[in-house]
Amino acid sequence: MGKTKKFPKRLIALAVFIAAVLIVLFLLQRLLMPKYVSDIVEGAFVAEYYEETTEHEVVFVGDCEVYENFSPITLYEEYGITSYIRGSAQQLVWQSYYLLEDTLQYETPKVVVFNVLALKYNEPQSEAYNRMTIDGMRLSPAKIGAIRASMTEDENMADYLFPILRYHSRWSELTADDVKYMFQTKKVSHNGYYMRVDVRPVDDFPEPDILADYTLGENAMSYLDRMRELCEENGIALVLVKSPSLYPYWYDEWDEQIAAYADEYGLDYFNYIDLADEIGIDYSTDTYDAGLHLNLTGAEKMSEYFGAYLTENYDLTDYREDEEYQEVYAEKIRFYEEMEAAQYAELEEYGEIISY
Repeated sequence: MGKTKKFPKRLIALAVFIAAVLIVLFLLQRLLMPKYVSDIVEGAFVAEYYEETTEHEVVFVGDCEVYENFSPITLYEEYGITSYIRGSAQQLVWQSYYLLEDTLQYETPKVVVFNVLALKYNEPQSEAYNRMTIDGMRLSPAKIGAIRASMTEDENMADYLFPILRYHSRWSELTADDVKYMFQTKKVSHNGYYMRVDVRPVDDFPEPDILADYTLGENAMSYLDRMRELCEENGIALVLVKSPSLYPYWYDEWDEQIAAYADEYGLDYFNYIDLADEIGIDYSTDTYDAGLHLNLTGAEKMSEYFGAYLTENYDLTDYREDEEYQEVYAEKIRFYEEMEAAQYAELEEYGEIISY
């Protein structure tokens, strides 16, 4: 009888010990994972989506050419369009596909917008960029798929599922922000848009390389197929765009392939480099990094132009008339305007943006 009584106590003790270890590991993981609040803020964008309380009729997926060139706040203010940019740095096409899969767990937009620059990449590229997309995703089959498709040769699934395995040696890099934002990080984007108000006019770019083969890769195009099919299955219109960023170079041969693809499947495709004058983009004032991305004035021009197209071609709701959305977006607009004012103040005082 004595041994029988001791067994449950040992079992309880073991369970308590295991629970304590798991709690400690969880806390260490929260501490050691990068917070992306004061440096490389792009790594925070994917996770911010899950804080949204209202739905979006337009969802963008893609790389910096969406999250720096389109302003969802402008789309709402000018047209009442609710939108979100599920963007991340060097987001590869398979990551865009799985982020769309992930999004459909929460809502079904009427329009999905994909920026085609990522189709230049046919294979996994970089763990650092992978992390800025995948670490922010909630655990789901979509995240597992994104990990499998994105891992480079030296990576493994366990490091993504249990980030402490990857970041356990980050002790020497810890800052006060790592403690401050262990559980609640500060907001850094505007429905996925990355704001910059500074100006750096377009300068000369190096001559584009001559490629041995201009054919977009089979793997990349297969994920575009999957994205198109997923949109079709869910009654979503897919729109393909090439943002008006001038570098990295977008070859005419690539453009022709995307135009042919869009024509074959009845999709709209817009190369906004060719439409920059019509949009009103001035590359001497509307870019903050010499033509790689638009600044705030450029993104607002781009959004006003694109919003007119969306309004004219899709049955989108004007949510400016909805009381719930009015309240939500009043706060979003306040945050947007406060950041704009703060950045202009930093430019005047320091000559540069220092808040990121």
